[in-house]
Amino acid sequence: MGQVTIYLDKETAEKMRSFVEAKRISQSKWIAELIRERLRTEWSDSIVELAGAWGDLPAAEALRQEMGEDVPREAL
Repeated sequence: MGQVTIYLDKETAEKMRSFVEAKRISQSKWIAELIRERLRTEWSDSIVELAGAWGDLPAAEALRQEMGEDVPREAL
């Protein structure tokens, strides 16, 4: 298992300490979970389950049909 040293300002360190104590987890476990969350490359199951949840929501193509033409861009 790898080790990483981080330096936090006093206020951030105190907030983290309070948070992990309330959750009854170690600082290392909490930081490792934050890193895993940021590195995740797939949608979580709870997000995937939302697909199709709004049956009455029009498709993007249907919404764009009513938009009309774009305004010509100005030359730079």
